[in-house]
Amino acid sequence: MFDRAELRLVLLTLIAEQPRHGYDLIKAMEERSGGHYSPSPGVIYPALAMLADEGVVAEQESEDHRRSFAITDAGRAVLTAEAEQAAAAMERLTGLGEKAERHRSPSIERAAANLFMAVAQRMRSERDEDLPHRIAEILDQAAQRIERL
Repeated sequence: MFDRAELRLVLLTLIAEQPRHGYDLIKAMEERSGGHYSPSPGVIYPALAMLADEGVVAEQESEDHRRSFAITDAGRAVLTAEAEQAAAAMERLTGLGEKAERHRSPSIERAAANLFMAVAQRMRSERDEDLPHRIAEILDQAAQRIERL
């Protein structure tokens, strides 16, 4: 989703808003992307260690014993110097959620949920060996009809 430099700027931007710990950063990125991007701890924690080594964030004492980080003056200077790139990276993050919201359709979501429920119920109630093939044929036909719209 982000290269190393972009991730660095996204993390700095989020930490500049308020001190954060790794899990909080993961959740903030997931929230800003509308649930479409949730970086793994294996990405976030090494990046936080790198930021701390650079001196752009500093670990703060925390009441809940999590490693919380705050931005330093050096980190603010980086965000000032790279403001355009930081804004572009944040725009990409928030753009994921906005794009998904524009394409979201409650009626399609409801219909898809009904379809999956019907398939699951039918598969549980019938032991006909041919049933999965017949259901797959119906689903393939529906997909073809949708593609032709």
